[in-house]
Amino acid sequence: MYIKKINLINYKNFEASKFNFDAKINCFVGNNGVGKTNVLDAIYHLAFTKGYFNSVATQNIQHTKDFFVIEGLISLDGREELINCSVKRGQKKVVKRNGKDYEKLSEHIGLMPVVIISPNDTNLIIDGSDVRRKFMDSVIAQSDKVYLQNLISYNKVLTQRNSLLKYFAVNHTFDALNVDIYNKQLIEFGMEIYKKRTKFTKEFIPIFEKRHQHISSANENVKFSYKSQLEKNDFEALLQNSLEKDRVLQYTSVGIHRDDLLYTIDSYPIKKFGSQGQQKTYLIALKLAEFDFIKMQSEKTPILLLDDIFDKLDEYRVSKIIDLVNDDDFGQIFITDTHAERTENVIKQTKQPYKMFELE
Repeated sequence: MYIKKINLINYKNFEASKFNFDAKINCFVGNNGVGKTNVLDAIYHLAFTKGYFNSVATQNIQHTKDFFVIEGLISLDGREELINCSVKRGQKKVVKRNGKDYEKLSEHIGLMPVVIISPNDTNLIIDGSDVRRKFMDSVIAQSDKVYLQNLISYNKVLTQRNSLLKYFAVNHTFDALNVDIYNKQLIEFGMEIYKKRTKFTKEFIPIFEKRHQHISSANENVKFSYKSQLEKNDFEALLQNSLEKDRVLQYTSVGIHRDDLLYTIDSYPIKKFGSQGQQKTYLIALKLAEFDFIKMQSEKTPILLLDDIFDKLDEYRVSKIIDLVNDDDFGQIFITDTHAERTENVIKQTKQPYKMFELE
């Protein structure tokens, strides 16, 4: 699977631009602010129906314009697929596959798996647990539509239960029967999600450790683990025991929406004890493991987006990334960098076909 071409209209800084891609390596070079990362975000948008760097669709429309359109032609299993994503101010987002609208945007997820590695990934370490859950959910959902549907259903019920708790507080009332209805639904969807996350973690950890050993030459002792309240507690009991607290807080304080991923180096949190280079190595290994996992589960080779990948890495680690790019296990790759000469010298070492795009 690879993207043959993409057309952008009023998307971020692109008023009307067309790009025809190489099936293997595509490099976007130029100064900061010229739109290199925006091209990668457009590709991500085609895959996930939302941007990686800004999920608020209307904020990706070029200033003073009323809409944007991203159109991509994809080669998939020997056939061509035309994907169109458009947003108009004040209207619903529209995603089409070969001219036909999707009834649910979730039906599109997984058609063209994409993995992005970006400086923005540091939020996976420094931000709250919600960012790490989204990462885990994104990895699983690209090859498991049942998981995605359970997640959508769980979040919908969670919103309804929270709204009910707020209603009780504002109106000084309470109805245990209504709460119980939502509890049962949370348990039903939540337990399925918890099982899938647990299974995912067991399969993902050895893949991650192998990738990290390759990049760091096995010099760093890193760990990756999954933390959930459901690991040692019954979900129904958790909901019952926290009810009074939830009524005071006016939101649901327990459940799989509180899960987290723990990242450590030498048994200490990498957030506090890892250097910038160690953190970046950890994140690259995490994303490459995501690539491997999705490829294994979906039997599709994801498109790999490498945004500013050479920043803050020493020469040895860069050489390891080059080795990976040269690996036949990878399919189409997109790279951005501010140094055209550096990028081309690196890519030439791979002896793979490539295309350079210099943006101004």
